[in-house]
Amino acid sequence: MIEVTNLSKYYGPHLALDGVTFRVEPGQILGLLGPNGAGKSTCMRILTGYFPPSGGTARVAGFDAVQESREVRRRIGYMPENVPLYRDHTPYRYLEFVAAMKGVDNVRAEIERVTDVARIEEVIDRPIGRLSKGYRQRVGFAQALLGDPPILILDEPTAGLDPRQIIEVRELIRGLGGDHTVILSTHILPEVSMTCGAVVIINQGRVVAVDTPGNLNRRLIGADRIALTVRGPADEVEERLVSLPHVLAVHSQPQPDETVRLSVEVDVNTDMREQLAKTVVQAGWGLQELQAASLSLEEIFLQLTTEEAEVEADGEPDQAESDGGE
Repeated sequence: MIEVTNLSKYYGPHLALDGVTFRVEPGQILGLLGPNGAGKSTCMRILTGYFPPSGGTARVAGFDAVQESREVRRRIGYMPENVPLYRDHTPYRYLEFVAAMKGVDNVRAEIERVTDVARIEEVIDRPIGRLSKGYRQRVGFAQALLGDPPILILDEPTAGLDPRQIIEVRELIRGLGGDHTVILSTHILPEVSMTCGAVVIINQGRVVAVDTPGNLNRRLIGADRIALTVRGPADEVEERLVSLPHVLAVHSQPQPDETVRLSVEVDVNTDMREQLAKTVVQAGWGLQELQAASLSLEEIFLQLTTEEAEVEADGEPDQAESDGGE
C-alpha cells in the first residue's frame, strides 16, 4: 500500500532524510518512531505531496507521490501535528468546508459518520476557538477521516493531550486497523507498543530498524526470555535451570522475602515454560510467577540508537538532525 525507497531530503546543506526505506502493508498500523528532529514529519510531508524529496521514491496506493500527487491525495487522510483549524468556525462548518474541498458525496451523512467516530457530537456546534486541545485534535482527526480514505497519515496525533485524551485517541486509531492503512509518527515509545503492529525507528534521518516490536526484541537479544519468581535457594535454582536443554542463560536476583526473580534466555521459538515449571515443582520449590518476557520498547530504542551513535563515532560521516520544523 505504501512503499518508500531510498528517500532523501535536503534543507539547504542539511540532510534531513538519508536513504529511508520501508513498506506498509494494506490494513497495517505502522508507527514511525524517533526523537524530535529525526525526520518523521519530513517523511510524512513527502508522502502527502506537501513537498518533493531530494532523492528516492515514495509510492502510495501504487501512485508516485511526486509524479501522481493528485491521485495520492485522493486516497489519503492527513492529520498534521498542528491541525490548521479555523477557530471562528464550528466543527460542523469546518468539516463541511473540508468535505467540499475533497469533493465528498452526501456531505451531511459523511459528517455525521466522522463525528461519531471521532466522538465530537457534543461540541459540533461550538466555536473551535473555545474547544479544548483534546477536542481540537479530534476535529482534526475527523477531517482526516472525511471521504473514508483507505490511507491515514497521522503526525503526532496525541501531542499536547492529557492522559485520558491520549487513551481515547489511541482507541480510535486502533479501531481503524484492518479497514485502513495507518502511519502515525511519534516520539512517545508507549504510543507504538500500544497502537501499532509494526514500527520503523528513525534516528538522525536514517532508518535503524523496521519490524514488529516482538521481532525487534528477538533480533537484539538473539533469544526469547521467560521471567520467573521462585521461592527457593537462588544459587541452586539458577544452577538447575541453566542445565536444561535450550536454556542459554539464567540471570537471578534474590529478593528479601526469600524468593528469587529469574530471567531465563532460551532458544528462539522454543517454548520452555512447561519444562521450567516442571523443573521447579519437582525440586520442591515454590513457583510464584512464570511468563514470557521481552525487552521494552524503550530498551530496544535505546539500544538501536546507541549502536547508531557508536557507528558514527567510529568514523562514518555524521548527518545533520535538522528536519525543517520538526
